[in-house]
Amino acid sequence: MNTRERFHAQMHYQPRDRSLIWDFNFWRETIPIWHEQGLPKDIKHDYTGAGTDEFFGMDPTARWTGYAGLCPGFEVKVIEDRGDHEIIQQDNGVHVLRKKFMSSIPQHVRHLLVDRASWREHYKPRLDPAHPSRINAQRAKEHSARGDVLLLSGGSLYGSLRDWMGMENLSLVVYDDPAWFEEMVTTMADCVVGTIQRTIDLGIQADACGIWEDMCYNAGPLLSPKHFKKYLVPQYRRITDLLHRANVDVVWVDCDGCIDHLIPLWLEAGVNCMFPIEIGTWGADPIKYRQQFGRDLLMVGGFDKHILMAGPAAIDREIQRLTPLVEEGGYIPLADHRVPPDVPLAHYVHYLKSARRVWGKNTNLRPMHPSIA
Repeated sequence: MNTRERFHAQMHYQPRDRSLIWDFNFWRETIPIWHEQGLPKDIKHDYTGAGTDEFFGMDPTARWTGYAGLCPGFEVKVIEDRGDHEIIQQDNGVHVLRKKFMSSIPQHVRHLLVDRASWREHYKPRLDPAHPSRINAQRAKEHSARGDVLLLSGGSLYGSLRDWMGMENLSLVVYDDPAWFEEMVTTMADCVVGTIQRTIDLGIQADACGIWEDMCYNAGPLLSPKHFKKYLVPQYRRITDLLHRANVDVVWVDCDGCIDHLIPLWLEAGVNCMFPIEIGTWGADPIKYRQQFGRDLLMVGGFDKHILMAGPAAIDREIQRLTPLVEEGGYIPLADHRVPPDVPLAHYVHYLKSARRVWGKNTNLRPMHPSIA
């Protein structure tokens, strides 16, 4: 089986030779620190995962067929150098303060999106689904020919707006100017629907659709379930109805935080897969979710990254605990977020070897680099 065939079998509870061996990439500081622990210096951090996938012997990462975000993005530039910190303008127009090394979530210091006028001048024009750079049909067809998993871009309805405006500002808009909030959410969905339709019209058959919505924290959602159901569910349904007509029935949402209160609403809207199932202090657990939501809920993620720090014995216990769920299907295990730099390289290699043996059954696996095999 190739990666695409394995993905479809695993997500549809069908027989397969083994589980996919995937990961959600790494913090940008992780690879440089691992260089000091023996990782070859020519292995570089790359958010596509191409170099690390080959080195660690993982299955090829799912490949995007298009992009439903801001097009073009804003210029990325350093606004102010503060020694070990810097203020940068991100590609979404937001100015943030971040550490140059070992950074966590950067601190927002200025937003360009502050009112209707700035929305219509700077952001709405960048959400035109007809922008020519949104889709690279040739690259998508090359990935398809190799048997890679192809992902349609489901964009973001709330998470990006929160980034562009700041959480407090967007929360006030929901109450102070709900008509504008609805306009923004509808425009975001228009961009997604238009981009997906263009991809379909080009004859590209995708395997799944990925949506990004970091809209939860450790106690629950940042938008109330009432407003979620009123404003977001109808727009998600526009997207998922189009996907189902195109024979794409795996639709995942990438959302950190405690997602428990929103899972039923995402399922109602046709979004049927949760990723990366961040464990957190609230104790999310893919086994618990399977018991609660049954086979209707597909999952990717859910291996607690903190266990990767704990060492081989803890890693092996968690791999064994998750194995019945992996065998059942509808679930692809991987670390519940990008692997952080406080995970020793030796622990990560142990995790991969154990996962390849138990979940991968040592069958039809990509070879690991000889230095770690």
